[in-house]
Amino acid sequence: MCIIHCDMDAFYASVEQRDDPSIRGRPVAVGGGVQQRGVISAASYEARRYGVRSAMPTFKALRLCPGLVLVPPDHAKYERVSGEIMRIFLHYTPLVEPLSLDEAFLDVRGSEGLFGPAEAIGREIQRRIRDELGLTVSVGIGPNKFLAKLASGHRKPCGFTVIPAGEAVEFISPLPVSRLWGTGARTAEKLHKMGVQTIGEVRRLPLATLERGFGKYGRVLYELARGIDDRKVEPGHAAKSIGREVTFAADVYAMDQLQFTLRELAEILGRRLRKKGLKCGSVTLKLKYPDFRLVTRCQTLGEPTDLTSVIFQAGEELLRRHCAPPVRLLGLSCGKLTGVSQPTLFPDEKAVKEARVTQALDALKDKYGEDVVRVGRLLRGKGRNRHGEK
Repeated sequence: MCIIHCDMDAFYASVEQRDDPSIRGRPVAVGGGVQQRGVISAASYEARRYGVRSAMPTFKALRLCPGLVLVPPDHAKYERVSGEIMRIFLHYTPLVEPLSLDEAFLDVRGSEGLFGPAEAIGREIQRRIRDELGLTVSVGIGPNKFLAKLASGHRKPCGFTVIPAGEAVEFISPLPVSRLWGTGARTAEKLHKMGVQTIGEVRRLPLATLERGFGKYGRVLYELARGIDDRKVEPGHAAKSIGREVTFAADVYAMDQLQFTLRELAEILGRRLRKKGLKCGSVTLKLKYPDFRLVTRCQTLGEPTDLTSVIFQAGEELLRRHCAPPVRLLGLSCGKLTGVSQPTLFPDEKAVKEARVTQALDALKDKYGEDVVRVGRLLRGKGRNRHGEK
């Protein structure tokens, strides 16, 4: 028993309830407003009793729960709290693999001599997060990542579940196939058509049948159905991409409004990359049309960058080539993330100059706030139709 999976309970909503005593015990959702055609990012357990869920349109959530308290998201605050949580994890082991702001795997194999068995470490982490941060976390412990993650979701909120290796098959057999790691809706549907509903029923299928039906993933299904998972905890596991998107209050027909919003998104992403000491090697544009048709297009960059202008130019080129207004949602993401590269022997003078200017502007923003300096293009866009972020 050496893998712990920690999953914060209704993280965004719980942080807001912690910071505002007047909404504790009430149904709370973090997300965009109805007028911005917003979407729920997180729902408290009180709200979930009414059927409110993340990714649900706000208007539907309010219809299900008329007394719902809607709080706009504060991502900077959630990142700060996440940093405090990760510091607690790192006290017990350097082998911490964050999956998102609110969950992580911990490999405590080398820590048990100092802090006791995995169960004792898990209990101590729960206690510290409650006492020091005023939040709750569900903890799952198992011999591998798959079982630890299943365990953490078993008795939420504030759950604590241990799945010993000898009891793994019995534990997972009655669970639906959707609980198998990597099994999306299509894979689950295909298994259902084969007459398979539970993980135990997957285990009865021969390996050859699974490989014939699912290719390389067939072997993964075969092993997971037996509680086998050889994936290692990868410390410092970095996100493969960062992104931001906007759902407009009304469908946008004007290309200049889309370009304005795209520039705002590029500003946000460029700043995030520079703060994290990262560069991106690709830019992806995401478009959702009024009929909910979704289009994504990607462009690989000549070399990794953290410059807003380069990110924007790539996104703008994709927008010109692939966008057919009106548009309901616009998103931009940066992929192929890498650490800041070493300077080249023959640097581009224009890029060097822009990097210096960007560095100076970042310093001003760090000291006086994000709005102390605005790009002229963005200032000219003031007063346009407002939009809400998802």
